[in-house]
Amino acid sequence: MPAPSPEREDLPPPDDSVIGRAFLRSVIVIAAVVVVGVVFLFWWSGQKEKPGERKTELNAPELPRAVADVPTVKFTDVTAESGIQFTHHNGASGDKLLPETMGGGVAFFDFDQDGAADLLFVNGRDWPWRKEESGKQKAEMSGSAVALYRNDGRGHFTDVTAGSGLDANFYGTGVAVGDYDNDGLADVLVTGVGENHLFRNLGGGKFEDVSARAGLANEPTRWSTSAAFVDYDNDGRLDLFICNYVKWSREIDQGVNYTLAGIGRAYGPPLNFEGSFPLLYHNEGGGKFRDVSRAAGLQITNAATGAPIAKSLGLAPVDLNNDGWIDFVVANDQVQNFVFSNRHNGTFAEVGAQSGVAFDPYGLARGAMGIDSARFRNDNALGIAIGNFANEPNALYVAQNDSLLFADEAITEGLGPASRQLLKFGLFFFDYDLDGRLDVLTANGHIEEEISKIQKSQSYRQPAQLFWNVSSRKGAAFVPVPPEKAGADLFKPIVGRGSAYADIDGDGDLDVVLTQIAGPPLLLRNDQKLGHHWLRLKLTGTKSNRDAIGAWVKVRVDGRTLAQQVMPTKGYLSQSESVLTFGLGNATRVDAVEITWPGGAVQKVTTLRSDAVNVVRQVP
Repeated sequence: MPAPSPEREDLPPPDDSVIGRAFLRSVIVIAAVVVVGVVFLFWWSGQKEKPGERKTELNAPELPRAVADVPTVKFTDVTAESGIQFTHHNGASGDKLLPETMGGGVAFFDFDQDGAADLLFVNGRDWPWRKEESGKQKAEMSGSAVALYRNDGRGHFTDVTAGSGLDANFYGTGVAVGDYDNDGLADVLVTGVGENHLFRNLGGGKFEDVSARAGLANEPTRWSTSAAFVDYDNDGRLDLFICNYVKWSREIDQGVNYTLAGIGRAYGPPLNFEGSFPLLYHNEGGGKFRDVSRAAGLQITNAATGAPIAKSLGLAPVDLNNDGWIDFVVANDQVQNFVFSNRHNGTFAEVGAQSGVAFDPYGLARGAMGIDSARFRNDNALGIAIGNFANEPNALYVAQNDSLLFADEAITEGLGPASRQLLKFGLFFFDYDLDGRLDVLTANGHIEEEISKIQKSQSYRQPAQLFWNVSSRKGAAFVPVPPEKAGADLFKPIVGRGSAYADIDGDGDLDVVLTQIAGPPLLLRNDQKLGHHWLRLKLTGTKSNRDAIGAWVKVRVDGRTLAQQVMPTKGYLSQSESVLTFGLGNATRVDAVEITWPGGAVQKVTTLRSDAVNVVRQVP
């Protein structure tokens, strides 16, 4: 300790009364200054605007076309008449536990290889401690985390869950579909709270839970969300990427004890929950996976605390820089988004901040939920759309000259302003009117049932939002579609979460399913009658993975180049069909089709039929 200075030792001890009088004088002076300032402010605000002065109003950019130009395409609710009787169960009993409000995913996939898109819904369940606390019997607490419906090809579905092997009892969240063993049958991964389950498709409507044998470890406090089967190292086998949300348990949730004034205990944000690491499993062949998450560079930590950063809900696997290797964009909730750039050697570099995708234009993290990517302008510029929390607009990150540099153009493209108020979960690009331009649909709903008591602008149940892609010739822009243009059924307020699309009835246009919390889904049939033509492509890999996941297809038609990626993982917790649908508008034929298979092999196809499903096999 340094020695005291001689000068300070000679000073008498301070007199408290002197200090008090000085402090009182200071307060009086400050108060006088404040009063004078307030009086001046009132005088200034009361002055009339001087002649010639104008107040500048900030307006959203004008869109190239009016809403009147939006085509009329009716979506019809066919949930009941199609045979769907599923109702989501979240296990809520008044404790307000966070998983209860995050919902379950949905998948369109052809599990029996008959050419029709079948449906799989992911369910929650009662919490196991309710049985212990209430004395209920185990039979009353049972329930499958999965509901599987077979499509007859005309849009009518039959529940075939019982005896399928999918009828397992755990708290499910998300789903991923892919033929990981290349046997021609689509396998299923179901993520959950504490448990992830891999179901191998045995054929004949039967599945086997091979999670333990495949090497997928479960942890009690792990909460997995979106997932994807994708071949990140181009070895011809589908690997597995799994997003994790937060470290969670009943005890942790009750310890956080989130409350809202006037409501009491409520469903809260993830701010006070510890983050997590995503998982990457390498497919070793022979039905085995190996956890390579750490070695691959996916375990991102807070530099100050060393704790995991990620609170991941959405996943977009896509080749961002056209180098033939899959990268990953991860949508995180209230922390920065991740961009994992593939280094071609089994490792990834996290470049979210450098690429411009990590934050909003002001450098802030948002509550990111669903995510999808597409070349929505029909040029080489890739767009990454993300659905964000209430009072945060959708994001639309668009690649600039450097393909790994993105700028959020949601406002200038019309996808942002109209979306701000809603709380967005499921989100995907699709061409609902078959005009050759990719549109956007979001499923929306709040997390707190009583939110309207404290935020009058918010509601628990919210309508979906559909954006029509106006034009791709001079830069795309999106127009919100009003109910009179798409029918009231699409905009029925629900607590929307997962979403997916497929052609359920074989007429060439894309139908939609939306899931919701603690309620039935909405299966919406696309009844467009615009006379537009279409081309559907189902790809089968030989050297690449059999599902051709990750392949890019370019279709040249009527002076335009349309490009789509085979990627069923879209939106929030969900999977859409892997068959690609290209709207051709008024064109009756395509000029050229080029396929870039995973691994980089390019194949040109010339004999394709429009208004039909074309199966294309990779040339050995």
